[in-house]
Amino acid sequence: MSPELPRTNIAVIIATTGRPDVVSAAVRRLVQTQTVSPSRLLISCVSASDAGDLGDLPGAEILLGPKGLPAQRNTALAMLTEDTDIVAFFDDDFVADPGWLAAAVQTFNSDPAVTGFTGRVLADGIKGPGLSFEDAVAILAQDPPAVAWTMQEPFSPYGCNMAFRHAAIGDHRFDERLVLYGWLEDRDFAAALAQAGGRFVKCAAARGVHMGTKRGRVAGDRLGYSQVINPLYMLKKGTMTPAQVADHILRNVISNTALSLRPEPFIDRRGRLRGNLRALQDVLRGELEPERAATLFQSSAG
Repeated sequence: MSPELPRTNIAVIIATTGRPDVVSAAVRRLVQTQTVSPSRLLISCVSASDAGDLGDLPGAEILLGPKGLPAQRNTALAMLTEDTDIVAFFDDDFVADPGWLAAAVQTFNSDPAVTGFTGRVLADGIKGPGLSFEDAVAILAQDPPAVAWTMQEPFSPYGCNMAFRHAAIGDHRFDERLVLYGWLEDRDFAAALAQAGGRFVKCAAARGVHMGTKRGRVAGDRLGYSQVINPLYMLKKGTMTPAQVADHILRNVISNTALSLRPEPFIDRRGRLRGNLRALQDVLRGELEPERAATLFQSSAG
């Protein structure tokens, strides 16, 4: 551990399902390269096979529990002890720069008012066909593009790479009604913590690449359903504002409608649009149940 930083207990939590090769590569690089090592490394799975060869990685804790991003993260949170200082969450397809955890530790230790932290994503494959592990490593090896800021706030954490002060989390958990991929679960979790006070920041020094691996992702219909239902559910909870909800739903419905005529080969736009429309029908009937996304559709991923 870097001598410039005080001793800090960091728990890293990674939820994964159906992508053993991806999570194995990302986690092994994380362990090998971080300048500040995590005190605990928890890999939350549905089946032991989801973890690939990480069962052989010294210090890795393979946890089994219910499927779904919020549920899997909660399984890991339940295993933490009171001496944990910081909890970092990475997607199984996120490749972190070696200084990511060090930047988080520095930020939390230098400012007690900071509750939530997220890094700077240099490239996000979720917006395109996806990036390979080799692509991600190559991007991180280059000099990062210059930015005119070191810290931005307020900033809602991006779920692929975020960290929180463990004491601020307390008994709070991810909402398991936001099933499957947990669409907007990061915003919901952070907004609930923000209601109790604390600052949320984005740090330029905590860099990484989100591969956006398509394999193992949620069916297009189901994702489309969540794109409409989840923000409305969060509005009812008080974790999104009316303006945020309107912006989110309109952007997604308009994009899915416009692009469904000539969809990208890596996105099931028509499935997403079907899901959007089914969700709007349910809303008009007075039904606001985000967990229905898990049972309504059987289409392919996208």
